[in-house]
Amino acid sequence: MRVQCVICDNVIDLDDNLPEAKKLRNRPIHTFMCIDCRERITEKTEARLATGQFRFFRSSHPVDNEF
Repeated sequence: MRVQCVICDNVIDLDDNLPEAKKLRNRPIHTFMCIDCRERITEKTEARLATGQFRFFRSSHPVDNEF
């Protein structure tokens, strides 16, 4: 399955049997993000959280209390 990253527009071939490929095929609203972009966003978000200036808004859902 060929997928395109929503941020950097790189085209990547995924194995058809991977869970991520099945999720994208069955639920087209889900988007794909490549590993490089995902890691870059994770690093930048953790850096913003470490500064103390970043407000992380959460909903009032009970699962968020565990987070």
